[in-house]
Amino acid sequence: MSLHDFDTEADLIPLLTPEDEEEMANEQLPNSLAILPLRNTVLFPGVVIPITAGRDKSIKLINDANAAGKVIGVVAQKDEDIEDPTRDDIHQIGTVAQILRVLKMPDGNVTVILQGKKRFQISKVISEEPYINALIKEVPEKRPSVTDTEFGAIIDSIKEIAIKIIKESPNIPTEATFAIKNIESQSFLINFVSSNMNLDVKEKQDLLSMNILKERALSTLRYMNTELQKLELKNDIQSKVRVDLDQQRREYFLHQQMKTIQEELGGVSYDQEIDEMRAKAKGKKMGRKSRKTL
Repeated sequence: MSLHDFDTEADLIPLLTPEDEEEMANEQLPNSLAILPLRNTVLFPGVVIPITAGRDKSIKLINDANAAGKVIGVVAQKDEDIEDPTRDDIHQIGTVAQILRVLKMPDGNVTVILQGKKRFQISKVISEEPYINALIKEVPEKRPSVTDTEFGAIIDSIKEIAIKIIKESPNIPTEATFAIKNIESQSFLINFVSSNMNLDVKEKQDLLSMNILKERALSTLRYMNTELQKLELKNDIQSKVRVDLDQQRREYFLHQQMKTIQEELGGVSYDQEIDEMRAKAKGKKMGRKSRKTL
């Protein structure tokens, strides 16, 4: 299923296909856009994410854009704690986004489903009221040739490690493996994985800002290797702890069984026999070495 077939009322949002990607690459960006600052995430081209807007400026921007061309510029804030970001508080490299769906929440917030299209750079901020508007320009991306076998190997490694991370992580549904296996576009795979990795905003922004796709792929792969090693170590530690606990429980269970069997056979438990032997030993003269055994 392609994004061409996407229905705004549908429950499922399809993955980007090579045909979708080619169409996006041929789209011309507008000269200016309303700019939506994001507190704690980075939007990558092709990726679909939900954003919850609670700030008055953000809600007005989304409503205005949804009633017009449904295209906005999305950038990450440098500091997520700033409530009303200005031109100095946002990154200059962002992603043009298409509004796919807008949901109005009972608490007054607005959730918007966005799909990234192309990277852009802010050339000049025109105004900051009622929200930030800026002149923009497209940021070209250098892609490797189709004969670059090393790049192909990097892509294969990204898919392989992504599947391993999904298997090692209890918080990621196993269905995500199906999504990874079915991504055909190499650049979308890189962006999809980068968007979903456990990285902070600065690390994701650094990835987005890389103009050479092969370098971005290598950096993504390095982050993935680190994440996989952390997950494997964490799971190994948890496994050892569980083994220790299981062994203790097993020993306790066996000990309780022995006590029960001895009491049923002779009416005296193993612990009682030990106590009786110690009591008898007190009345006898024994060497120091013998006493220590009791």
